[in-house]
Amino acid sequence: MSVNDPTAATEYSATQELSVKDANKVAAGALIGTALEWYDFFLFSAAAALVFNVQYFTNENATAAALASFATFGVGLAARPIGGLIFGRMGDKIGRRKVLLITIIGIGIVTGLIGLLPTYAAIGFAAPALLVLLRILQGLFVGGEWSGAMTLVVENAPLHLRARYAAIPQIGSPIGTILSSGGFFVMTLVFSQENFDSFGWRIPFLIALPLLAVAVYLRSRLEESPVFRQLEESGEVAKSPIRTTFVDSWRQIIVGMAAALLGVGGFYLVTAFCVWYGVNVLGYTNSLLLLGSMVAAAVEIFTLIWGGALGAKYGASKVILWGGIASAVVSVPAFFMFESGQPVLIVLAMTLAVGTLSLPYAASGTVLTGLFPANTRYTGVGMAQNAAGMVSGFVPLLATSFVASAGNHWWPAAAMLAFLSLFTAFAGAIAPRLSVDLPGFKH
Repeated sequence: MSVNDPTAATEYSATQELSVKDANKVAAGALIGTALEWYDFFLFSAAAALVFNVQYFTNENATAAALASFATFGVGLAARPIGGLIFGRMGDKIGRRKVLLITIIGIGIVTGLIGLLPTYAAIGFAAPALLVLLRILQGLFVGGEWSGAMTLVVENAPLHLRARYAAIPQIGSPIGTILSSGGFFVMTLVFSQENFDSFGWRIPFLIALPLLAVAVYLRSRLEESPVFRQLEESGEVAKSPIRTTFVDSWRQIIVGMAAALLGVGGFYLVTAFCVWYGVNVLGYTNSLLLLGSMVAAAVEIFTLIWGGALGAKYGASKVILWGGIASAVVSVPAFFMFESGQPVLIVLAMTLAVGTLSLPYAASGTVLTGLFPANTRYTGVGMAQNAAGMVSGFVPLLATSFVASAGNHWWPAAAMLAFLSLFTAFAGAIAPRLSVDLPGFKH
């Protein structure tokens, strides 16, 4: 596509007067809201490995219970593409800001309800059934969250700085991990195992309700995207964003999905699966693996900032390409260290794996928003990102199955991480030729 395309010309015009001050304000507001959203979502990830397999899925076989728990985890991610379509269409029709208020309210309420849900011992089969239903609703709202926050931030940033600002909403992911893993970590220290299993695990979920009020306040103060405002004024808002995206940008959806896959699926492999594998197969303590998740997430924050700076300087696609290759290289050494039984090496392994896969994740927002024209960007980014999320949701399930079939050896999980890494690296290599041409915007 070219800047001569009407929507590209509109976007170029709308971004010429943007200042760093304006971009900072929007990015900060989006980051805080996104961090709270991911806190809610990642609570389920940690609980799937530590709680739900015991409290909601009763089976004498620990692996079978874990598979059921991770399948529930995956169902929420499978719902994300549907949410992406629903809220993406709304975001391209009525504006980015309004939709982001809807998504944050929805996910906050659902997360609080999970914290109140009775267990299998209390209400029988209704407990896992309701858990699945709530997870689906959570997935629907999250499906519209990331793409909307990313689109809003990118469209409020100067063109030459988009890669740097696109990395900022991504920081919400490690912050959400630190808060969610930290919440469970504190609960394991404060309560005995019996009390943690009984009610302690619920507290982090219930905290989502007061945090929701904070998030809504912050989101309500964000300005609408100047690009969308100009699309409205010029009459270029897409009449059928979903149809237009599928017809005109199906290649971009596939490439965008591949570009985002490592940052989402690889992360779940190193966190959700490794927590379960470490506790149930290797005999590690919950607190050690939660600590590893938190340290890895803390390092990820700085990696994301660095990746955004690299993307602004050299191009986001190059960061995805070389970051994917680096992640593939460290996949086997990281799992070898994780298997060692040495606490320092275990934490280092999780940190190394998350740190390398975070480079492509830092650049994925820039690449995805660059693949789609402004009038269908929310929809297109949502489709691509949530397709990656849907596939990624079943990564812990597949890893558990493959590892079990290999006699609980770690090599299938390492091979999965290497494959995801190289698949994403390939997407980084071909993304520029399919992207919107905007002067000053490095792909």
